[in-house]
Amino acid sequence: PTVTRLYNAVKFSGRTKNNLGIGIFNAVTQPVKARLKNKLNGSDTSILTEALTNYNVIVFDQVLKNRSYITLTNTNVLRNGHERDANVTAVDIALYDKKNKYGLILSPRYTRIFDADGGYDGFSNYFELGKVSGKLQYGISNQIKSNQYDPNDLGFNYPPNEITTILNTSYSVFEATQLFLNQRYSISVEQSYLYNQFDFQKSTIQASGFLVFKNFWDITLATEIQPVWYNDFFELRTPEDILLSPRKKLRKAPNYFFGVTGSSDSRKKLFLNWDFGFAESPLPRDPYFSTEIGARYRFGDRFSLNLSFLRRNDKGQFGYSFLRDINLNEPILARREYTDVTTIFSGTYNFTSRMNLSFRARHFWNKIQNTNFYDVLPDGNWKERFDLVPRNYNVNYNAFNLDVFYTWDFRLGSRIVIGWKNWLGSDFENYINEVKFPGYLDNFQQSFSTPHGNEFTFRFIYFLNYNQFFRKK
Repeated sequence: PTVTRLYNAVKFSGRTKNNLGIGIFNAVTQPVKARLKNKLNGSDTSILTEALTNYNVIVFDQVLKNRSYITLTNTNVLRNGHERDANVTAVDIALYDKKNKYGLILSPRYTRIFDADGGYDGFSNYFELGKVSGKLQYGISNQIKSNQYDPNDLGFNYPPNEITTILNTSYSVFEATQLFLNQRYSISVEQSYLYNQFDFQKSTIQASGFLVFKNFWDITLATEIQPVWYNDFFELRTPEDILLSPRKKLRKAPNYFFGVTGSSDSRKKLFLNWDFGFAESPLPRDPYFSTEIGARYRFGDRFSLNLSFLRRNDKGQFGYSFLRDINLNEPILARREYTDVTTIFSGTYNFTSRMNLSFRARHFWNKIQNTNFYDVLPDGNWKERFDLVPRNYNVNYNAFNLDVFYTWDFRLGSRIVIGWKNWLGSDFENYINEVKFPGYLDNFQQSFSTPHGNEFTFRFIYFLNYNQFFRKK
């Protein structure tokens, strides 16, 4: 099953006269079982993939003076029986002086996981201090995540186990000049370490300039540089258990990225946007290119269409091959040419100010052509191996989604939504023969010749106002 069905969900929210915001959310999902088919004898077996689960979120948010605030959030996930449970507690504090010139942000988090092995806990904290107003702004921030920090039962987190410090400064020109309406220039320096082993990860320098012209066109020039060789502790997916320290690192070369982003006047019927990027490293045959072009045309107040096209190509990408050594079970590194293309076509038609029909069609194509395989040495460097044929492990993947929604806000806070979703079938159908269909247009056409799935949904939301039932006499 790809969907966990919802039994019920309820939410209460509001704010007291003392500016204390209170929010409570609770949801219960039904248990889900998967059916396994034995290929040898044809028999079926049913296994539990998701237990009966209760999700709960409680938030208290107190507004303070000078746009400051303090927020307490708790999320709790309880699963039936002896399945995994989780609890996360977070505090968010923002303090500003009377003139709103300087600010302090503090965001500690604590996670606790309960499972059959006894569970584990972890923590994270974000700290930021700086000047937050005026033409010249600057600050310092620090993010710490322990190796066992895990809020993912009711949230999402990038890899934990890090200590990252960032210094940044920016200068803005708010007054119009002869050429520009406003300008903003920024630079930041980032240093990242592994928390558990306190091992160096990478250094990054970023700089950008944003300019808005008198005709309301804009352009951004940006660069991102990793100036020295750095370590990636997560690319090789070793180990998978977050309770263990990452023991396998991958050395990556310095790289230098330069990009140009811009757009036309969004007030016009025809609106264009673009994003071009280029990167290079000291390694041979290792350029990276990205091209994104988008257009929106507004036919009138009721109807508009959008089209965007993104292509990325990395001639020498290093990454986990999803293969492991048969004898040692060590990860195998691949060098490959990576290409992906994303095309999105969308539009909206407004029948009235409260009733519209919208659609969004997206096709994604990803092609990986392996050129070399390597064993990763203990120091993170790699040594080529010749017992595998790289082209036998090439990947040609397609994804297609179409979403159509009719929305009617028939009264304040109340609406009816009718939806239709269409997508490329199972994962097996997403992989198309890359020898027979090598190009993007070939894959785009083939995506419509393979089985598709469909889903129709109906949603009814009716808003009940507390004051309607307890009006003052």
